[in-house]
Amino acid sequence: MIGLNPELVANGAFLLVAAITLAGALIAILDRNILHAVFGLVVCFFGVAGLYVFLGSEFVGAMQLLIYVGAVCIAIMFAIMLSEPLYKPAPLPDPMKLGLAAAVAAAVFGVISLLFQSAQWTKATPVSTDWSVTAIGQALLTRYVVVFELISMVLLVAILGAITTARRLR
Repeated sequence: MIGLNPELVANGAFLLVAAITLAGALIAILDRNILHAVFGLVVCFFGVAGLYVFLGSEFVGAMQLLIYVGAVCIAIMFAIMLSEPLYKPAPLPDPMKLGLAAAVAAAVFGVISLLFQSAQWTKATPVSTDWSVTAIGQALLTRYVVVFELISMVLLVAILGAITTARRLR
């Protein structure tokens, strides 16, 4: 029996995961059917999770699956499934509401920009070698709590956008 070279097997597996990621991304951007494009996005996210596993970060790979496949792609699917067909004419947006939304978005962006500019930035501390789920959970809920909350806000905005898109066309 001929022994397999472990490095050759690892390189082949990496190339397979990279090919899956690229194929999913190409399906997501090139397919004219929006449902197929979302399924391509799901395949791409699975491939990215596999790349995280290859980098030795199994927890981040699992979170990639949980957050992006389990939350973002499902929210996109709900928005697609709840929206009206494209052949129906969409109502014209109210210019007053559009202007108000733009002003609020500009104000929020300005406040966040000022906060980032006025913050006292310090050098990053050396990276810990403890990558257990307990250590990551402690870091997320103490040191990186603002980042954790910002990620949850992004998910909330994605869900609200999906609901708004679905309700606006009904």
